[in-house]
Amino acid sequence: MLKNYFKIAFRNIWKNKVFSAINILGLAISMAACIVIMLFVSFEKSFDKVHTKNIYRLDEVQKFEGMVAPQKVALSMFPMGPTLKKDYPQIKDFIRIRKSEHVMLTVGEKKVEMPQVIWADPNFFQMFDYKLIEGDKNSALKEPNSIVLSEKSAVSIFGKENPIGKYVTNYSNDTLTFKVTGLMEDAPANSHLQFDALFSFTTIIKPDFMDNWGGNWLVTYLELAPGTNVAALEKKFPTFLKTHMKNDGWKFYELFLQPLGDVHAKSSDITHDYINHQKFDRGYTYIFSVIAIIVLVIACVNFMNLSTARSTGRAKEVGIRKSIGAQRFQLAGQFIGESVLLAMIALVLAIAVVKLVMPAVANFSQRALEFSIFTNPGLLLTILAATILIGIFSGLYPAAFLSSFEPIQVLKGTLRIGKSGFRNALVIAQFTAAVFLITATGFAVKQLRFMVNKDPGFSREQVVIIPLDSKSNPKYSSLKQELLASPYIEKVSGSQQRLGNNFHQTGVSFVGTGAKKDIASSQVVVDPDYLSLYKIKLVAGRNFQDTPADNAKSYIINKSLAKKLLEEEPTLTMQSLIGKRFGFSGMDSLSTIVGIAEDFNFNSMHHKIETLCLFNQKDWGYSEMSVRIKGENVKQAVAAIQSVWKTQVPEQPFTYSFLDEHFASLYQADSQVSEIVGILAGLAVFISCLGLFGLASYSAERRVKEIGVRKVMGASVAGIVALLSRDFLKLVIAAILIASPIAWWAINTWLNDFAYRIDIEWWMFVAAGLLAVLVAMCTISFQSIKAALTNPVKSLRAE
Repeated sequence: MLKNYFKIAFRNIWKNKVFSAINILGLAISMAACIVIMLFVSFEKSFDKVHTKNIYRLDEVQKFEGMVAPQKVALSMFPMGPTLKKDYPQIKDFIRIRKSEHVMLTVGEKKVEMPQVIWADPNFFQMFDYKLIEGDKNSALKEPNSIVLSEKSAVSIFGKENPIGKYVTNYSNDTLTFKVTGLMEDAPANSHLQFDALFSFTTIIKPDFMDNWGGNWLVTYLELAPGTNVAALEKKFPTFLKTHMKNDGWKFYELFLQPLGDVHAKSSDITHDYINHQKFDRGYTYIFSVIAIIVLVIACVNFMNLSTARSTGRAKEVGIRKSIGAQRFQLAGQFIGESVLLAMIALVLAIAVVKLVMPAVANFSQRALEFSIFTNPGLLLTILAATILIGIFSGLYPAAFLSSFEPIQVLKGTLRIGKSGFRNALVIAQFTAAVFLITATGFAVKQLRFMVNKDPGFSREQVVIIPLDSKSNPKYSSLKQELLASPYIEKVSGSQQRLGNNFHQTGVSFVGTGAKKDIASSQVVVDPDYLSLYKIKLVAGRNFQDTPADNAKSYIINKSLAKKLLEEEPTLTMQSLIGKRFGFSGMDSLSTIVGIAEDFNFNSMHHKIETLCLFNQKDWGYSEMSVRIKGENVKQAVAAIQSVWKTQVPEQPFTYSFLDEHFASLYQADSQVSEIVGILAGLAVFISCLGLFGLASYSAERRVKEIGVRKVMGASVAGIVALLSRDFLKLVIAAILIASPIAWWAINTWLNDFAYRIDIEWWMFVAAGLLAVLVAMCTISFQSIKAALTNPVKSLRAE
């Protein structure tokens, strides 16, 4: 019996090649899209799952006076970990870490750069389940000047030699030599903590660090006892802060706990999150999943539509089988089996597509995605089970519909299939989803372009960024002087923080016409040419001057901070702020405001402009040097910079990047989202059109004699095309009317999450609708024109 069913199924597939191809292609493409999205979502959800303990990250809410709004930060204070453990028995243990970038390690004459190094407390390997290949997890980071290397780092430094017991020196600080006490596997790709080596925190800890309440410069993780009521514990934190922080400092902070599993995917609203590899908003993974399922449902709808549309072609088969004793459940089982068979054929094609595109997907997403279906039994079983369900879902309605035919009516030729209302509803549902996705894609792309192209208030093109450390900082002045002598260099400046990052906040004091006022503001230390290099405009006062009298005495504030100060001093004007005393808390009596700069987005466009003060303090040094190059001679300019660097700092490798590349990375997640949604929208439209093509083909085939008669009676080709297209066009227009308000609501909700957003313009909905109509008409017209051009003699010959 089963063999017979398979024969019938394959004969029907071969007999109806076009419709079978449409079903298989639509299912294969949608299944491939679902598999790719499933792999991406699965990878995102797997972050930090390797760790088995009940770990939470300790985060702060900072709400200093003068800030635009309170902000969540992934930072904490040095004493918090041990003090929390002491005060609350629910806290079993703590870990503090701090990241250092571009650390140069030396062994003899060999220098190897470590892109990311973490300073960690001794119990790092007791809390986190990173695997040590060699060394004792209880003591590897216990002693000062200990280092644990990753496998990759060990090979790059020592080659095939066993590194345990050997010594490396921190090139930027020749007094720090570390003994290799451990060798660990490279951090997995799905870990939010990525590092090349671990330094023992005990190397740099000093006793007075425990009194550093208010200094936020590290990340703290807490291990909680099983069953701890986290919400109840968080309610005790205000009392904790009030007990341990002096004066009224506790009022400016709140503490909250973030589960380790949420750090990667639920930190989009947390700033100063410097140790969070490939941070990605989990909400987007849900969106991808929903859209992928929509695409799959559209393909299943195609199957239902085409199967029921061609029901008359199998009516006699059903009638004959029923007349010789076949039961309805047998017929339904046969048709569902055929549907599952088609789904299995589509799965084979889908697997081939996924295998083909996976390298490009992994490169685009920058994730370590692998499609190891044949070596992962769980994945294979999941995909097979899902395919069977897809086949059953797709064939359920057609099976019920076809098996319901009465044999007497079929064999007498009196069967009436009835109106196609259900099929029309399915077509409307398909195109509603397609129009919604087209519209959403349009707005997502426009919002991304808006953020990327919006004037930030400074010029970031043609700027080369060069990191500085304790070795290169003393050479800064000579580097700058020699670089400015090059015909390829326009400006050179230095700063302690990079544009595009959320600058550090600090307490500042202001003396206007009355008593001193203490507020908080973002701050950055810069060299005198910073504003001119980045072409930041002044609205009042003057720029920094490269003189001893100006050094460490002059501040330039942005307009937002000026407005905040004027709220405190309503009798003053913006111009009269110039010359007023201003500076860090405990400021020098000679420190003053010398200029007011136009507001500029020193952070990404995801954030509103905060209050900011710029400070010229040469003695503190800079973390990086900015070099603006002239014209389009990029290669020559970079070569000139490298030549100067080798002359001034010959012992240190030359590394650089472009500032606009840094800003592109800030919007990478947004770019990925818009592109993925766009691809899925394109697939939805394509699959919908496949179904429309099949229905139009069937409609033209069914009305071939009607078309012949109309042509004999004088109907034009245009008239026949309009006749065949009209009904389908009505369905697409109905879909547009349904999709537009849904799209408006969803897009408006999404845009509300952005600090700077585009307006929702009506013409984009019209454009999306017209695009859907155009695509649908092109799809329908092919079959309609083909039918209209058919010689009526051929279609009427049987008459």
